[in-house]
Amino acid sequence: MGASRGQRLSGMQKQVLSLYRGFLRVARSKSDDERRNIESIVSQEFRRNSVEVDRKNFLYMEYLLRRGNKQLDQLRNPGTTGLTSLQVDLSKND
Repeated sequence: MGASRGQRLSGMQKQVLSLYRGFLRVARSKSDDERRNIESIVSQEFRRNSVEVDRKNFLYMEYLLRRGNKQLDQLRNPGTTGLTSLQVDLSKND
């Protein structure tokens, strides 16, 4: 679902993309097993939320962005090895 030439991303889309890239960047600093695990979890969560979250529910999307940024900050800590403790059921989108 990428933006084609000439189509600009909204501010929120840019934030989501930045968050996704941030997770992948931090994953590279972890062990190979943890990197693969983080990449898998992040990919699954972003794909699932792209389908399940109502695109007009801006408050919920802002909440997910804040929560994701907090998780990313935690993952940046060298003592945090993976996302298992950070996984959250985000299926409740109302």
